[in-house]
Amino acid sequence: MGRSYFTITEITDLGPFITKLILPMTAIVKAAAVKPKCFSVHAERKNKKGEVLLLPKSWFDRDVTEPSKGYCTVKDAYPSSLDGERRKAGEYVTLELKLRPFDISSPIAAPEGMNEFVITDFRITQIAEIPAEGEKLTGLIFDLHAGNTMKQTEKFVHGISSYKDEPLKYGYFVPQTGNGRRPLIIWLHGGGEGGSDPTIAYAGNKVVNLAGDEIQAKFGGAYVLAPQTPTFWMNDGSGQYGRTGKSKYGKALKALIDEFIDRNDAAIDTNRIYIGGCSNGGFMTMRMVLDYPDFFAAAYPVCEAMYDEVISNADIEAIKHMPIWFIHSKDDLIVKPEETAVPTYERLIKAGAKNVHFSLFERVVDLHGLFKDEKGEPYTYNGHFSWVYVLNDDCRFDYDGKQPVVMDGKEVSLMAWLAMQRKKVDCLYSGKM
Repeated sequence: MGRSYFTITEITDLGPFITKLILPMTAIVKAAAVKPKCFSVHAERKNKKGEVLLLPKSWFDRDVTEPSKGYCTVKDAYPSSLDGERRKAGEYVTLELKLRPFDISSPIAAPEGMNEFVITDFRITQIAEIPAEGEKLTGLIFDLHAGNTMKQTEKFVHGISSYKDEPLKYGYFVPQTGNGRRPLIIWLHGGGEGGSDPTIAYAGNKVVNLAGDEIQAKFGGAYVLAPQTPTFWMNDGSGQYGRTGKSKYGKALKALIDEFIDRNDAAIDTNRIYIGGCSNGGFMTMRMVLDYPDFFAAAYPVCEAMYDEVISNADIEAIKHMPIWFIHSKDDLIVKPEETAVPTYERLIKAGAKNVHFSLFERVVDLHGLFKDEKGEPYTYNGHFSWVYVLNDDCRFDYDGKQPVVMDGKEVSLMAWLAMQRKKVDCLYSGKM
C-alpha cells in the first residue's frame, strides 16, 4: 500500500503549478543523503470520473490531443518541514519540480473549453537508497494525496451578487495595509476563466499579484475585485464570440461593482476605482468605460478585443478625458492590435486625449527567469499573453517603445501611474443602477 504525500501550488505567469511534493518519511533524514535522483515522479491529470484527460498537445497544436500524463523532472530534493521549508535534517522530504510551460504539473486544464481545476494524481517512487537515522530507506511509494496548499489564493474571499437577472460570482481581497478609504482595482478575466469557480478568475493568471506586497504598496493598500462570468464577457446573447461590441453582462457587472462598493461603503474611495482585464476581459473593460465614462478613475485594457469599428466618434469624445493605458503585443495573432487597440488609441490621441498611453511590445518574453527555452534563453510566450507584463508591473514605455511614461516629472510603471489617477470631479458616489 502506498504512502501519503502533500502538494504545494504556486500561481505563476502561466497560472497555477504544483511546484513542491512533500513526502512524510519513516525516519529522520539528513540533507547530504537526499538527492533528486533518489525519486521518480509520474503524474496523471484526470476528470472527476477518474479518467485520464485528453488535452491539446500544446497551445499551438490545439487540435492534436494526447493523454495528460507523464514524468516530471525533480530539480531539487531536501529534508524539510511539512510546509516545504528546507532544513538540515527532517522527517519530511520536499521535491521541487522543474516547471515547463503547459506541463502536467499544472492543476488546471480546459477539457470542456474553460479552465477548471482537475485532479492531478502523482506516484512518487523511491528509486535509490537513502541512509537515515538507524536505518536505510528503500522502495518507498507515495501515491495518496493528503492535501494541497495554495497560499496566494488564501488572501481572497468569495461572494455572489444579488442582481436578480444575472447574479455573478466573484473573488475579492481586502487590503491589509493603509488607512482611510482605499482604492478599488477591478480585474476582468480572459475567455478561458469563465464558469462557476471564482478562484479561476484570479488564479488562472497571476492576478493574485495585485494583492501582493509590492503592488499593494504602490496604492497604499487597495481592494481587489475579480468578477466571473458564467460564460465569457463578449457574449452578446448569441453564445458566440463576435464583433458586435455588445455584452449581455454589462448591467450585471455594474450591479456587482455597485453592490461591492456599498458593502464596503466606509472603506472604498469612489474617486479611485480602476478597471482592467485581459483579452475577453479587456473587451469588457472597454465596454464598461464606454457605458459608464464618468464612473471609473482609470482603465488598463490588456490585449483588448473591442474591435475599433464598433466604437463611434461620439464614443471617442465621451472617453477621451479618461486616463487609459493600453497594453498589447505586436505578434498577438488571437486579438490583432491593428484591429482593436491601435486604431482606438490613435483616434483618442487625435481627439486630444491628454492622459492615454500604450505599451505596445514586440513580443512577450519571460523577464523573471521562470521559464527558459531549449537553448537556455528566456522563454517567449504566445503573443497574446501580454497580461504577463501587466501582472508583473513591467509596463513602463509608451507607444513608440522608447519613451517612458512620465507623471509629475517622474518615470512611472503602469501600477504606479494607476495609483496616481483620481476622478477629475470630486463628488459623492452616485453610480447605482
